[in-house]
Amino acid sequence: MRLQSSLLSTSTRASKRAIPWAVALTNSRTLATTTNVIPGKSSNTDFSPSSSDVKTKAPSTKVAQKKQHLIFGNRGPSLQDFLNSSSIKAHDSNTPKADVSAENVPYLSMQGRKLGEGAKYFVEVYGCQMNVNDTEILMSIMNSAGYVKAADQSEADIVFLVTCAIRENAESRIWNRLTELKRVKLRATKDKAPLVGVLGCMAERLKDKLLDSDKMVDLVCGPDAYRSIPHLLSISETTQQGVANVMLSADETYADIVPVRIAPESFSAHLSIMRGCNNMCSFCVVPFTRGNERSRAVDSILQEVRQLSDQGIKEVTLLGQNVNSYRDTSEDGVSMTIGVGSELSNAGFKTIYKRKDGGMRFTELLDRVSLVDPEMRIRFTSPHPKDFPEALLHLMASRPNICSQIHMPAQSGSTEVLSRMRRGYSREAYLELVDSIRSIVPGVALSSDFITGFCGETETDHEDTMDLMRRVEFEMAYMFAYSLRTPTHAARRLQDDVPEDVKLRRLQDIIKIFHKGAENRLRARVGLSAGECVLVEGRSKRDKSRWVGRADGGYKVVFDDDLILPSIESSSTPAAQSRTAGRVPIKLGDYVQIMTTSATSTSFQGKAVARTTLSEFSWYQAKLLTGHVLPGYRVASTSVASPLVANMGVGS
Repeated sequence: MRLQSSLLSTSTRASKRAIPWAVALTNSRTLATTTNVIPGKSSNTDFSPSSSDVKTKAPSTKVAQKKQHLIFGNRGPSLQDFLNSSSIKAHDSNTPKADVSAENVPYLSMQGRKLGEGAKYFVEVYGCQMNVNDTEILMSIMNSAGYVKAADQSEADIVFLVTCAIRENAESRIWNRLTELKRVKLRATKDKAPLVGVLGCMAERLKDKLLDSDKMVDLVCGPDAYRSIPHLLSISETTQQGVANVMLSADETYADIVPVRIAPESFSAHLSIMRGCNNMCSFCVVPFTRGNERSRAVDSILQEVRQLSDQGIKEVTLLGQNVNSYRDTSEDGVSMTIGVGSELSNAGFKTIYKRKDGGMRFTELLDRVSLVDPEMRIRFTSPHPKDFPEALLHLMASRPNICSQIHMPAQSGSTEVLSRMRRGYSREAYLELVDSIRSIVPGVALSSDFITGFCGETETDHEDTMDLMRRVEFEMAYMFAYSLRTPTHAARRLQDDVPEDVKLRRLQDIIKIFHKGAENRLRARVGLSAGECVLVEGRSKRDKSRWVGRADGGYKVVFDDDLILPSIESSSTPAAQSRTAGRVPIKLGDYVQIMTTSATSTSFQGKAVARTTLSEFSWYQAKLLTGHVLPGYRVASTSVASPLVANMGVGS
């Protein structure tokens, strides 16, 4: 049987190494795969391209059958190595080896459950927001192939774990979960035991280890190969082997796939605009698990934003491993760009790679996205500090629906450590950028990432990090002790020489500093005359009688379930505020004006006053500040002016 065009995700880079017969397998995509056949017990070392370098002992038939598996990837033995392997039997034992063709290669058999036929799948998601978006892409692919999402793991025929590999603790959780799922499989009868698939970054990093382990993993699939999963499932069932597709792509963005939202009742959604990373920070495994940067075409992004707006979505978060490094080089992207936002944040930033010219940059994309629906909030994560040109900051200050929240991972406050991390900036350049952001976007909420105990970090370096955190006072921070990851530059070239107890002690130091600084900044916002514009997200977990929502800066706000005024304008006088007639109930998905009454380092308590809109709240802020109306502007924008932003039509 000839496989259809959806068999395997491919890459432009890999296609240059495609095996000759592979082109016959697909109409619209070039299948560029190699296959590892790993008999017996295998090490975690990748196979080299040459079969002469692959040395294995002759295992017993029983062991060979148990450990036999197929790996589709960018590296490995050739097709001929696979076909000649004595450990693989042809699908039709009567077919001579010389007659094996693309249509008859054993692992292409489509017997078994085939494509779906109503089989149920269950997905567990671990890690970042990108994994959430990837899960929504996976669900769309599975549903299109005839599979049905199970409400509970117990009724699933297939259990997927969408994994994270950024830290050792994240991977440990997956190994523990696989142990639990192994017990489930062993307790079940043969025809009821679910297939187990490990997807995402951990799958890409530890493909051999996952299949060689005794965890009974049936399928391993990297982030760029989700299109192939229905066929991989059929292969696994047909051959009774573990199967993996860990091909990294130079062009896969899943732009043509409409995600199936995990929480359709939510008024917030994630939208991936780019994938991969070119920065090669010495501690980070992401370039190895997600591949090089590639961006979706602007038209496909705008189309999805319009669809989300039509569905009533009130908040969209643009996603990417380096979201503000977005660069659309499609024909439309190149033709529509006016060249705004191509420069780095300031003179103190540089890249480890040669930056390319041309294409539409993130500033222009954000401009266009924000104009689709002025009543839809726009956030973005996770950016890199190097890509915050001044035009981007002015755009954020001028558009009421672009949230005043910036995640800006510092990782360390020591220039020496930043150099070993290959971050491309100094402590001074980072602090200069912070000053620039806060001067252009007053009231902006800043968040960051920090790693303690990186290779060679001294007490002086640690003091520099603590000092930077005291100076900036981040509203939110994600802090971790360093965890060595292979095959990163740090794992290969640097020494993980900071003792674990020192890493943990330093981690506790910065956590304390963060909470003190965040509490200072949040308490300074309590009682603002305009209040906070909060999107109602649901009921408080601690008290179901109260609501919880997010303010523009990303702050969590908890408030009582009161009847409120229908608009801010209707509450403009004390008499109106005291009137009970005409009040309306708070609803999920409302924008509500909240007058905050107290704050901790992580959240606000407040009182709901009125239902509002983004444009009305912006108008009200400007009115309080200037005494007259400035339509379409938030308060911060009245103090700035930028010719670059004006060229894009800000405020129109």
